[in-house]
Amino acid sequence: MLKDILPFLIPLIIAELILLFISIRHILTHDNYKRGNRILWIIIVVVGMEFIGPILYFLLGKEDA
Repeated sequence: MLKDILPFLIPLIIAELILLFISIRHILTHDNYKRGNRILWIIIVVVGMEFIGPILYFLLGKEDA
């Protein structure tokens, strides 16, 4: 059964880890956020590690350039 869905899971896991890495790197290198602070966004991104946490950060927390 796992063997059947593995071709779907591998790209999903890779995309998830890339999104997590990019969002944590952005949080650690920037000081200004639309809402909340650095600690709050790190917790949200790590706890909501699947796609929800990083997407919430980019939609609600990332300061526009």
